[in-house]
Amino acid sequence: MSAGPAASSSPAPRPRPFLPPVPAPEPGGVPFFPPLRVRGGRNALRRALRRRRRAVAAGLAVTAAALAVSSPQAAERAHPAAPPAPRERGPARAAPVVSAPVRIADAETVRLLRPGDVVDVIASANAPSPGGGEARVLATGARVTRVPGRPGAPPEAGALVVLAVPRETARVLVGAGPSARLAVTLC
Repeated sequence: MSAGPAASSSPAPRPRPFLPPVPAPEPGGVPFFPPLRVRGGRNALRRALRRRRRAVAAGLAVTAAALAVSSPQAAERAHPAAPPAPRERGPARAAPVVSAPVRIADAETVRLLRPGDVVDVIASANAPSPGGGEARVLATGARVTRVPGRPGAPPEAGALVVLAVPRETARVLVGAGPSARLAVTLC
């Protein structure tokens, strides 16, 4: 057994070609060039967040406007506006004033009224309750225009008085007449 032929069957490693050494750049020998600016850079995240906030705010504003326009009845119920009294309005009146006939429960009180008087109209429940019942103010600052008298009318039937009030207040007064006892107080 000879070691010679087995050694000759494996190829011998070839020497690599010699590459000349790469010269290092001289200190400070790198030429000056302006820095590269990448679009967006470090402020891209801030801009993206700002755009998202603006989009959310715009979406909320559009939604609020759509809700306000689509449901005027809900807006009126949420913030009921009491009509101002005629004496508080000044020369320019916002709501048209109408004449509303109102039956006051106490006829003797109505005898004290004269045209031009300013009164508040108060309603209480028809049937007396053990707790005393709760009274509520239906109209404030209503002006008396007429006090029609019926000679020989029983005082238990009450007495009629005509008041100048805004249209909405007249609707409330007429609606409360049959179900409540109405009284007036002089202002």
